[in-house]
Amino acid sequence: MDDELNVTYISLNGYVEVNKYRYIYFLIIFTVYILIICSNSTIVYLIVIHRNLHEPMYIFIAALLLNCVLYSTNIYPKLLIDFLSEKQIILYSACVFQFLVFYSLAGSEFFLLSAMAYDRYVSICKPLQYPTIMRKNTVNILLLLAWIVPALHVAVPAIASAEAKLCNFTLNGIFCNNSIYQLQCVRSRFITIFGVVALLDLVILPMLFIVFTYTKIFIISYRSCREVRKKAAETCLPHLLVLISFSSLTVYDVSIARVELNFPKTARLMMTLQMVLYHPLFNPLIYGLKMKEISKHLRRLLCSAKII
Repeated sequence: MDDELNVTYISLNGYVEVNKYRYIYFLIIFTVYILIICSNSTIVYLIVIHRNLHEPMYIFIAALLLNCVLYSTNIYPKLLIDFLSEKQIILYSACVFQFLVFYSLAGSEFFLLSAMAYDRYVSICKPLQYPTIMRKNTVNILLLLAWIVPALHVAVPAIASAEAKLCNFTLNGIFCNNSIYQLQCVRSRFITIFGVVALLDLVILPMLFIVFTYTKIFIISYRSCREVRKKAAETCLPHLLVLISFSSLTVYDVSIARVELNFPKTARLMMTLQMVLYHPLFNPLIYGLKMKEISKHLRRLLCSAKII
């Protein structure tokens, strides 16, 4: 690319032998993307059509799965295009937009998990007050906050990055995440400080809230009857598994942005794929199998499909 294009376009240098394995890569990613869309959409569809699933807990689950679909759609179509392209490039403005959507939806995941934790806390620890506290308006406000607050947080460093001067035009990755900071001539103190604030607000504080909430739930459940303990285990365990899964992937993302440039490309690629392959498939699997009411409707749907 000439100098003029270098100012605008970024080369994605995270692929391993893409010219040799492009069709294998394409087939794998395309199959995974279809599975993500179908599995998440199926659970959301079941929650929408069945009135007994129109409860706050299931509404938050539907929002979380919808978040997974958007999260994957932000990444997978571009990956599929790159596999079939001679050059893996992206417009810098599009790269910043992908960065914005990626971290906005990641932050929304933690906020939605926090809302689920609060819902379970009220349901188990304050059952008589549950209908009063978890009203429709409350659920709607929590959903709006879960999507708007992270977007506003991430928009600030995204706008700052869009206006930053670039000295490097090769991104060591397959999509635009924290690695875009390595493209800038000088990473501003403002971006660094605001990045720490965003990490605190969008990840650490929600995680601390979730841990505190579930600790309270388990303490109260332990002191209560067997029925309460069973309810806590059935409804809280899936949320905790999803939290552990996504938190692990967040650690991967932070690590990728800070590993040395001589870090093996294959290992870097494998680490990056962790964030886009497993988690969007893990969520519907957990909620489809572990949530009793969803599992029941899912079995009915599959049985009716076999009959047809």
